[in-house]
Amino acid sequence: MNSSQSNSTPKDLLSITDVQAETTSQKRALSYANTIYLLFHQVMDKQQPADRVVGEYFRVNKKHGSKDRRVIRESLFAMFRWWGWLNKFSDAQSSQAWFSMLTATATMESHAWHDIIQAWGEFSGIDFSGSSYNQDAPSTAFPCVSSKCEWMNAQFAPLTFDTDELVPGWFWQVCPIEDAAQRLAMVESLSSRPPIWSRAQNIDTTTAIEQLNLVDVPATASDYFSDTINLGHKSINLNGLSLYKEGKLEIQDLGSQVIGHICAPKENDLWWDTCSGAGGKSLQLRSLMLQQSSQSTGSIIASDIRRKPLEELAKRAKRAGFKGITVSPWKSDELPVPHAHFDGVLVDAPCSCTGTWRRNPDMRWIDAVEVVQDKPELQLDILRRSSQAVKRGGTLVYATCSLSPVENEEVVNAFLAEQSEFTLESITHPFTGNETEMLTVFPFEADTDGMFVARMRRS
Repeated sequence: MNSSQSNSTPKDLLSITDVQAETTSQKRALSYANTIYLLFHQVMDKQQPADRVVGEYFRVNKKHGSKDRRVIRESLFAMFRWWGWLNKFSDAQSSQAWFSMLTATATMESHAWHDIIQAWGEFSGIDFSGSSYNQDAPSTAFPCVSSKCEWMNAQFAPLTFDTDELVPGWFWQVCPIEDAAQRLAMVESLSSRPPIWSRAQNIDTTTAIEQLNLVDVPATASDYFSDTINLGHKSINLNGLSLYKEGKLEIQDLGSQVIGHICAPKENDLWWDTCSGAGGKSLQLRSLMLQQSSQSTGSIIASDIRRKPLEELAKRAKRAGFKGITVSPWKSDELPVPHAHFDGVLVDAPCSCTGTWRRNPDMRWIDAVEVVQDKPELQLDILRRSSQAVKRGGTLVYATCSLSPVENEEVVNAFLAEQSEFTLESITHPFTGNETEMLTVFPFEADTDGMFVARMRRS
């Protein structure tokens, strides 16, 4: 499937307001369908991130209750997960196509609002009664993406569907995966929702989990890092959790947490987080220092070209009671910190964010291959300049949330080719135990976002 196919939108659909709703369920289903339709087109036609579009919609339209919000939000994001298949309905000259998309999506996702799904199916004019969807055991309806593909091919013949189509064709060009099993595993992970990962800080992990379970948050420990907590898949009101408000719980994906552990800061180290954003990794570095000693004198300087994220970092650090984290924004091409000064420098470079597509399924259809190809020059420039801040014998860590070698291995190799005083250090993959010099964490390896990291030493 080419990029023009993957980015198409159902512009030829007739207005779905011409559908006549008779029952209460049909009226609600029609209202939801209209809202999802409008939000979908705002994302695709205006190239706006779905989470921002939905957030703004709910901010303005306060009439929606919690169930309404769930139906709208989950249906919308699910449509982006399956858009590689759903776009094949785009040529239909009838509103029935939109209802077919909604019904197929809800069926594959095993959504719980059965009366709404039934009404969408009735509006579609397609008999979905032969689907393998089991309302009594929705989790077993479709155990894998391959079974969903088989159902789509059977339900919507003569259209044909293939698992590779669930990501745009250009993705396989810049993120080549030759092994068929790994390729399918990648599609499987990108077609599912990841859990909410978090870290315990300033509190024992077991104690934190017990407190979360008491307030009906299905928290469980991780097999990989002692401070990691899996919060499950349900939406959580973080501001309603005392642990979060007290700075004892931070939201951070497990894949992102890998970066801090690869940095492995010592308790009294001085680190620079060059592209910190809102500071998730800065907070993690400080937490790792304090885990070694409550008397840690280590510190982190966080930098970014944007002021608002740095302000958010300051709030988060204050909430956690962390001293030793300061900010120093980039104001020009000159370093905002001293040269040859730091035990460790983390370059979490701007990237295409293909590793976060599980959380942002809309981005795989909004973006084009240029989002990958346009970044390496900037990434190399940031890495080159940031490396000047590493002192002799210090550590330089390069990381992205991209899955493409174009932004990862190729950037590191280009840097090493011109900077002979830096050498790669071996890394142990935290999920597989394999030794490697440059590590890509794939989403299917531990139910995470995708990440890349390489650690270098200055001689």
